[in-house]
Amino acid sequence: MAHAQDDSGEQEEARTLGRVTVTAQRREEDLIDVPLSVSAFDSAQLEATGAVDITSIQRSTPNATIEVARGSNSTLIAFIRGVGQQDPLWGFEPGVGLYVDDVYIARPQGAILDIFDIDRIEVLRGPQGTLYGRNTIGGAIKYVTKKMSDEPELKAKVNFGSYSQLDTIVSGSTPIGDQFAIGGAIASYQRDGYGKNLFTGAEHYDKDVLAYRVSAEWQPTSDFFVRLAYDKSQDDSNAKHGHRLLPSADGTLPVTDNVYDTRGGAGDDNSVETEGYSLTAEWDVNDAVTLKSITAYREGHTVTPIDFDALPQPDFDVPAYYNDDQFSQEFQMLYNGARFSGVAGIYYLDGSADGAFDLLLSSLGVTVFQGGKQDKENFSLYGDFTYDLTDRFSVSLGGRYTKDETTADVTRELWLGLGSGSFDTDNQTSLFLATQTGYTGLNREDEEFTPRISISYKATDDINLYATYAQGFKAGGFDPRARADLDPLGLSQEGFGPEKVDSYEIGLKGNFFDNRLQLNTAAFYAEYTDQQITVQSGADSDNDGINDTFVSSVFNAGSSEYKGLEIEGSWFISDEFTLMGNLGYIDAEIKEIISAGVNIADQFVTQNTPELQGQLSLNYMKDFGPDFGALSITGSASYRDEYYLFNVPNEGFDPGTNVIFPLGGPALDPDSYTLLDLSLVWTSPSEKLKFGIHGRNLTDEEYRVAAYNFVTPSQLGADSAYSAFYGPPRTVTASISYEF
Repeated sequence: MAHAQDDSGEQEEARTLGRVTVTAQRREEDLIDVPLSVSAFDSAQLEATGAVDITSIQRSTPNATIEVARGSNSTLIAFIRGVGQQDPLWGFEPGVGLYVDDVYIARPQGAILDIFDIDRIEVLRGPQGTLYGRNTIGGAIKYVTKKMSDEPELKAKVNFGSYSQLDTIVSGSTPIGDQFAIGGAIASYQRDGYGKNLFTGAEHYDKDVLAYRVSAEWQPTSDFFVRLAYDKSQDDSNAKHGHRLLPSADGTLPVTDNVYDTRGGAGDDNSVETEGYSLTAEWDVNDAVTLKSITAYREGHTVTPIDFDALPQPDFDVPAYYNDDQFSQEFQMLYNGARFSGVAGIYYLDGSADGAFDLLLSSLGVTVFQGGKQDKENFSLYGDFTYDLTDRFSVSLGGRYTKDETTADVTRELWLGLGSGSFDTDNQTSLFLATQTGYTGLNREDEEFTPRISISYKATDDINLYATYAQGFKAGGFDPRARADLDPLGLSQEGFGPEKVDSYEIGLKGNFFDNRLQLNTAAFYAEYTDQQITVQSGADSDNDGINDTFVSSVFNAGSSEYKGLEIEGSWFISDEFTLMGNLGYIDAEIKEIISAGVNIADQFVTQNTPELQGQLSLNYMKDFGPDFGALSITGSASYRDEYYLFNVPNEGFDPGTNVIFPLGGPALDPDSYTLLDLSLVWTSPSEKLKFGIHGRNLTDEEYRVAAYNFVTPSQLGADSAYSAFYGPPRTVTASISYEF
């Protein structure tokens, strides 16, 4: 929940609400005036709670899932109000747009952004297509870095704590003359694993990340500004193979006691490298009109092993690599008049994602090779404008035209032996058996116009009521795991279609009781049409008793309905105590999936969408004067209801019959859980030195966040892939920072 403090320094004013400024609508506005559901977190808030990366904001954001993907250290899985994308494989697009300084991040690899050199994070819930570049059908997450100061600045911070954690962050900037400034930040994050790979002895769930950012700003006049920025992140943390929930098929390897341990034999070396360049130019033509250009290029490279069965033998092992690159160009015109304001823009993206992997099935003596590439070209025109009919009534109208073209190659081969010659050209021992998919040059075009309309009424200067209708759109694509030899009609060549959301929202934002209570509420209803659903499974394709497909099927569900409520609030109880909270409720249901003329929607569920989640925090802040400084203590409890990881329930498993059923056996879908955190931050009288202690998950709650599930018939002597991944255990971190 966003809150701000005045800069007057007076104790009375410091404990009442100041105005929170956000750029959710591409222009600076008070949060209370924005007719959108927005959660904003400034750098001071994030530092006070010990937040390390972008997933920390999940606890403070209603109806949001912001997690690390299974089998990964830095791949983002994001859902807002039930809309998102679970599978990070090339060819699948996110449903929640991630933006760094207004630059859209097309691929989820490397998108777990560490929090350094940051001004704020904004989370926008609901479709945002009339304001943002691409794939914001569910919402958008904005990561906004700091602008440089007019004075030289240098800050150093060290975090040390549980599991040999040692983080070092240094940032600074300096002006060069009156018009030019340079700055940068570098951060190293090191930590031992929460567990061990009991087969190799390597650390498991460790962290080894180096990230840095450099930028230059030029402002020759007060009306013209240019910023050139470069960032790079290198994640060399060990591969995550998961905690196996079943003993090995031969009974020799039991389930490990520590959920962070694994016995994966696929290897531990893992590398995720991302980097990007951006050039932003702003020209204030006059007091009302600003022209803005955002040019950006990004690329990423991932080399990783995935051990699905989490056992030593090379069975269900997947050596893999992913590459992606994107060029984007956006032109904006912002207008801010006495009664009329808004933004219009042109957006273009040319992106490519490719990859390949071998699925090693040593128990069956075969390897499945999968590779492919998907190119995306997107052109969009958008605009969103607000007109103040009176001092109290405002109307906003927006629209977006999107044209999206996808070109894809999909290759799938079956090889006899361990490994394929297509993935590893040095492999001379395996024998090529068959091409199961050989699609080249698949092409589809999707285009759509999506509108937005909003009405706002300022009942008082501190209370705003609004109603909004917005439509969201995400283009179709091609299944990168499609299997042509099981598709005699060639339906997979057509790909899966686009999906669309019609979202209705009413809300109230207000400051009450002499600015001591801030309350933001929203109720929403969304009709989700042609939802893209990915179901991953293993099956016996030719009835020979061998599970040999290991493919995903992607289809468009007919309709879904999502409705819910969101509440965020801050109450300044006294000069020392502040109570903060948020609550998200959602009733998400897939209503129609027609198969062979029958509605089978009751066999499917919505993924990564708990019905209820929320957080309650109490902050004590006291300024003890020039002799001691200031002390801030924050305790919080965060609750997350049980939910489904996939669109098909995985509530239990019978290892005897290999049948998934609702009752009994180890469950994959997470149970509800509550996390308790406590932070203490002391600030010196000069405000240059800060010392903090941050305890997270103090009760050491064991909670699941992801899983793998591929079932292999036990009579073949093969081991099913039935493993899970967990959120961090109890940790305590001390931090020291100094501003020179």
